[in-house]
Amino acid sequence: MNKNTVLAWATWIMIIVGLILIGLGAFRYNDVAGWGFASVGIGFFSIAWVFNALKGRV
Repeated sequence: MNKNTVLAWATWIMIIVGLILIGLGAFRYNDVAGWGFASVGIGFFSIAWVFNALKGRV
């Protein structure tokens, strides 16, 4: 596995974890903790976006 493959896998894993966290925030926790889970999920999306932008440059 080269660097681009590792970054691609990391991007997909971060997207999946972000979706799970947003799903937990939306459907499992209806109080303030749900907002925290959803915001952390959005943070995972932004990190995945950075990983995707780094492919081919590192």
